[in-house]
Amino acid sequence: MTLSGYYNRPRTEMLAFVPSTARRILDVGCGAGLFASRLKDKLGAEVWGIELEPEAAALASQKLDRVLSGDVLSIFGELPDGAFDCIVLNDILEHLVEPEALLVGLKDKLALQGRLVASIPNVRHFPNLWELVVQGRWEYSDEGILDRTHLRFYTRRSMVELFERCGYRLQTMIGIHPTGSWKFRLVNFLTFGRWWDMKYLQFACVADVGGLESEAQ
Repeated sequence: MTLSGYYNRPRTEMLAFVPSTARRILDVGCGAGLFASRLKDKLGAEVWGIELEPEAAALASQKLDRVLSGDVLSIFGELPDGAFDCIVLNDILEHLVEPEALLVGLKDKLALQGRLVASIPNVRHFPNLWELVVQGRWEYSDEGILDRTHLRFYTRRSMVELFERCGYRLQTMIGIHPTGSWKFRLVNFLTFGRWWDMKYLQFACVADVGGLESEAQ
């Protein structure tokens, strides 16, 4: 089977956000299973996956303990309640018509003290806004902020509101993949750092369903 690199991204930058104590993990949108298999190797955990693309799901099933193939909103009801110490959503929510429905439904699948880990693109990323405001362009592409399969767009603030609206508490929120643009450094300097969040392509979020003091930054 030959799949595009879209389904074979290792996402090593997200490994550190998964709790080291997790013993059963669910990777939603697991692709060909590369990230999830690295979790298995790192933590010795039981790892399940959900993947829409059948060929990618077949490859993931060779690496993971169990893989469900299909639309996540249609099949997540097959998952056992209270079963997962960690659920991972790497660049998934922006592809959904109803991301809130998934987030609310997944709460029941988390174990006590379980964590939800997500990577979410930041539409305020400086290169994207430069193209819009200065160049007058809003052009969709095969990947990135304006991936043509994206149905939702989030800023850092709207990410926080999304989790709160769905009954989660953010424990960690850290920008990843910063731009090296000199234009951003100049704008950030001139605005006294007020627009610091534009530096990051994505935000890595760790949330639970309550009980702990927020450490989002």
